[in-house]
Amino acid sequence: MKRLFAVLLLVVSFSNVIAQDCSNTLSGTVIDFHDGMPLEGAAVQISGDTNIVYTNDEGKFELNSICMGSLELEVSHEACITQFIKVEIAETQTELDIKLEHHLEELDEVKVVGDAVVLKTNSAQEVVLRQQTLEQFSSGSLGDALRELSGVSSLNTGATIVKPAIHGLNGSRVLILNNEVRMQDMEWGDEHAPNVDINSTGSISVIKGAAALQYGGDAIGGVILMEQARIPAKDTLFGKTLLNGMSNGRGGNITSELTKVFDKGWFLKGQGSYKRLGDQEAPDYVLSNTGIREVGASLRFGKRLFTWGWDANYSYYNAEIAILRASHIGNVDDLIRGINSGQPEVIRPFTYDLQNPRQEVFHHLGKLKFYKRFEGLGKLNFQYDVQVNRRFEYDIRRGDSDDRASIDLELTTHTLGVDFKWDAKQKSQLHFGVLGRYQDNFANPDTGVRRLIPDYEKYDLGGFLIGEYQLSDKLLIDAGFRYDFTRIDAQKFYLNSRWAERGYDQEFQDFIVENAGNQILTNPVFDYHNFSATAGLRYFDENQNIFRFNYALSQRAPNPSELFSDGLHHSAARIELGDLRIDSETSHKVSASMERDFDRWGFTLEPYANFIKDFILLEPTGVEFTIRGAFPVWGYRQTDARLLGIDANAYVDWTDHWRTEHQFSLVKGNDIENNLALINIPAANFRNKLKFARPEWRNFEASLESNYVFRQNEFPPNVTVFSPEQQQDVVLEINTPPEAYHVLVFDSKLEFPLGSSTKLTTRLTVNNVLNTNYRDYLNRQRFFADDLGRNFILQLKLNY
Repeated sequence: MKRLFAVLLLVVSFSNVIAQDCSNTLSGTVIDFHDGMPLEGAAVQISGDTNIVYTNDEGKFELNSICMGSLELEVSHEACITQFIKVEIAETQTELDIKLEHHLEELDEVKVVGDAVVLKTNSAQEVVLRQQTLEQFSSGSLGDALRELSGVSSLNTGATIVKPAIHGLNGSRVLILNNEVRMQDMEWGDEHAPNVDINSTGSISVIKGAAALQYGGDAIGGVILMEQARIPAKDTLFGKTLLNGMSNGRGGNITSELTKVFDKGWFLKGQGSYKRLGDQEAPDYVLSNTGIREVGASLRFGKRLFTWGWDANYSYYNAEIAILRASHIGNVDDLIRGINSGQPEVIRPFTYDLQNPRQEVFHHLGKLKFYKRFEGLGKLNFQYDVQVNRRFEYDIRRGDSDDRASIDLELTTHTLGVDFKWDAKQKSQLHFGVLGRYQDNFANPDTGVRRLIPDYEKYDLGGFLIGEYQLSDKLLIDAGFRYDFTRIDAQKFYLNSRWAERGYDQEFQDFIVENAGNQILTNPVFDYHNFSATAGLRYFDENQNIFRFNYALSQRAPNPSELFSDGLHHSAARIELGDLRIDSETSHKVSASMERDFDRWGFTLEPYANFIKDFILLEPTGVEFTIRGAFPVWGYRQTDARLLGIDANAYVDWTDHWRTEHQFSLVKGNDIENNLALINIPAANFRNKLKFARPEWRNFEASLESNYVFRQNEFPPNVTVFSPEQQQDVVLEINTPPEAYHVLVFDSKLEFPLGSSTKLTTRLTVNNVLNTNYRDYLNRQRFFADDLGRNFILQLKLNY
């Protein structure tokens, strides 16, 4: 009976095959979605079939011997997004028009998960940190990771507050965009680190200079773009978890993320991280009160189709950061002793407690974005984002006031932007857009101390137009223009004595709103009209050398700190004084680069020159006596400045397993109006890395990096102050740099597959291998203590 059933089944199946009609034809045309031009050489095949046909010079193709029914067509072309199209064959002759995306930016959006990076400019100096490097620094900060790039340094307050600097410039001159949102987190403070979680980003691009006008016209230093990992265009579920343990600080961090992509373009992604460290240690002693607690979380969801889509994003960041106890000074004599002493004035046993002085920050970011592609025209983007930044700074105070913040600021920012990229032509593109922003700062008066920054409202309105044109296969040119209007409307109290001392009673009498005893209430309102422009070219010669040249004009309005600072900045332990006379600064930057790759080695040279008129700088000017003692005074002023520098990179693949990488960066900063060196310009540094890789040994990699930082021999003069303790004038060596130093970093990695879709990666990193004593010129705590000693970091990463 079973044999009879099997025979009948075989006969029926054979009859169906005989009866099936497979004499049909599928033909069509493959064209570019943008300009409608036919694409020659596009590959067309039925999914799962090895037979491939290619389109002719008119974009036409034909597939024969096609059976009736449903099938999936796979269409691909060089530098295009592969399309999978369901087709119903119900007639003898079926015709189909297929449109492919032929622009690299859109291709990049769906190409690779987590490592899809496209350059944002053509002629500017631009470098990229990919996901593998970011994961290596998942226990650190954004500034720690960016120091891997030539031309990028950092201004530190200890080891946990790290502000990126590009070509010697930091703060408001460096824009940070987190998931396409410009960060508004009181970046004006030297000890205000970016309020971002490095584990929430997929890649980071750094544009050195103001050539990328779409992000802002005031990026005199440059732009840092933190981009999310790309969402794949298929139904999938994937994630990863990283766990780091650190010997220095006796703690670590954990971060995890999960992404679910549904059919028809829907997606959902969640991410969270937690970090906890106790007191960190120099080679010879504990750095008392240097722990940190950090929490980050983000949620992203939306729908992404080829022609339209939207996404919503929310992120939360909270950090509580203890500040070295020995850096808290009560008066100028404490500072003199700290500078002259070889070790901190306060050294206590290790603890996880976060004591005063400390700071705590909260940052909420919400974003809603919509995009629409128009066939034959381009892509329209609409974005609204809101940020709420809350900052508390706690000083060492007596009694019940110890738990009350000395600085309590809340900054709320709303931004609305619309832009359109016209890319209907292969050889040319135009990108234009407008942006409006409203910002409100509230300085809580209940701190019991004089407010450093006042209440203010800030309005921004800007528009840009940039374009590019491919003159030939070898030469591309680009140019752009931007206008920005800024209004700052503040409410600030001044002591009568300060108002007269600064000469404001002669120039700004109309700002006075009310006299209140020994102080006056003022309403300063300032309008700024700033213009920015860029022009450049990129050229490929016959030897595959790549040359870039760019000129960028950039103007930046002063930030509220530069205008209104007036009082003791507790976490900085200094009196800071702004100046109402400060105007916009104007930068003229010329940069060039040459890039060459040979079979086994290559190099890049990037010289630049930046001339800044009315450059705003903060520098020590003397001492002021208060009821708490004598404090150093740092004042803002303007001058004309010049920054000249070069970044150099090279690599050599000595064998299939051995490779060396080399970086050198040098920048010279001068106050050309007064013939002085500028303060806080990074010293020259030279990095060399030896790498060994053996993929067949479970993707084993190991490297040893040498980082030599030269002494900064060009610095402004020190100041002479009166010492109440010594009852005489003394030289306060607040600008004298420390000696040169050399540190080694070891790193190794192994991978262990745990299944078809699960992989465990182990990494061991040793920072400061030789446990070297050193102090860095750009670390504001160099006056009081050595930098970090040896640190073992063990990392486990699980991909699933």
